[in-house]
Amino acid sequence: MPSLNVSVIGSLEYSKQLGKKSGETDVTFYDLKKGETVITIVEPSRYPEKIQSLYYSAAFGEHAVLVAEKLDQYLGESLLMINACGVKEGTIVLRNYITEDQLKGFRKGTVLEGYEVMDDDPIKLGAKLVSLAERQRQLQPGPGTLSVESAFNVRGIGTVALATVKSGSIKKHDQLKVLPGDKVAEVRSIQKHDVDFETADVGDHVGLALKGVEASDLDRGTVLTGDILKQTATITAKAEMIPYFQAQLHEGSTLHLGHWLQLNLARITKIADTGDKRPEMTITLERPLVHPAGVRAVLVYLDGGRLRVAGTVFLE
Repeated sequence: MPSLNVSVIGSLEYSKQLGKKSGETDVTFYDLKKGETVITIVEPSRYPEKIQSLYYSAAFGEHAVLVAEKLDQYLGESLLMINACGVKEGTIVLRNYITEDQLKGFRKGTVLEGYEVMDDDPIKLGAKLVSLAERQRQLQPGPGTLSVESAFNVRGIGTVALATVKSGSIKKHDQLKVLPGDKVAEVRSIQKHDVDFETADVGDHVGLALKGVEASDLDRGTVLTGDILKQTATITAKAEMIPYFQAQLHEGSTLHLGHWLQLNLARITKIADTGDKRPEMTITLERPLVHPAGVRAVLVYLDGGRLRVAGTVFLE
């Protein structure tokens, strides 16, 4: 089943023109279907009030659509969040007579320099997303890892988790570690958009019936994996702060670290600012962050004022 996970950011409910709403919390899901091809779209329905909503939406997508309809702080913050999340593939949609030249300063030095720019045309955009979904995916060998969006109990089935395969592949009856923690869940069944499958591969958005865990064990961001991953509770590293970030961080400052759909509360216990926007920090997390080696986490500072995306930090 060809599929693609897409973040649409910048214009609330723009995705109504692309697909059918399938769920809503602080983010809203839409499905765009054409034949066997399914595009899963997520929007940050509580942004700009909640920066967490923007993070979850940006972190979800393999392809980001940034709708530029107003040149303001929220467009800038959205662009910087997409860049911090490292979404390398995307599209910029121009509205309200905004031109590509007006966005050059916003995009400079970010992944969005490589995004295609197009005029506002939802039909054309939808066709593009379908075409992208129908490309041959580069499958990844090895045990599967999934990031959980939500979980609930279904009568007669038990615990069901909605999740996205972040690496590798899974199959029915796999035993998956529930991280952070020490529980193990068995995959009883796999569905992709209400169709049963024996396996799921990287990029697939799935519903899993699980044995051995309760829905209450599976918060948003919980990781299910057959692989060996790190669980980091303390980080000491040089942060890469966004040049426009003006808030002053100090020992005792609280912020959030994001990787996949985890956005964990943390506290700075030590900081040495050398004035080059690359301070060395020691950060202690309230809950361990689950990750493979050699990735970046996003730093989000809720008290950042006009810019709450602070930067990134490397996770060894």
